[in-house]
Amino acid sequence: MADTERIGIIICDRYRSCAGGKCLRALRNREGAFSIYRDKEIELAGYTSCGGCPGGNIEYAGEEMVKNGVTAIHLATGLVVGYPPCPRIDYFVKFMEERYKVRVVVGTHPIPAKYLAIHDRLGTWNAPEWKPRLKPTMSDEKTRLAYD
Repeated sequence: MADTERIGIIICDRYRSCAGGKCLRALRNREGAFSIYRDKEIELAGYTSCGGCPGGNIEYAGEEMVKNGVTAIHLATGLVVGYPPCPRIDYFVKFMEERYKVRVVVGTHPIPAKYLAIHDRLGTWNAPEWKPRLKPTMSDEKTRLAYD
């Protein structure tokens, strides 16, 4: 099937025991960053953690995923909403896109409302570079509440 996107997801190692419920729900429902696949078939072809700071598994996971036909790698929303957010997000995107010639998307599931509220109070995402990072996962208020 030519229109099938094979997706890999890399989560923050702080959440390595995460069962992936929100990411998988968003993938199935084409919500959050997965809304870009509304008109395509999607197959989850890889799911792992970054390996812990400073992201030691990014190199190996990206390579393995691409060898297995992944057409896009999503850095999970947890890298954005964690306390603190991952300071290496932009580097991970640049590295994997350059090395593996694969599209890398920041985000998976919509940002839950409770995370948005605390990061707003903390001022975490006030810098201009956060706007494009957050855009794929911001969603509307109703959707954010559904992911709390």
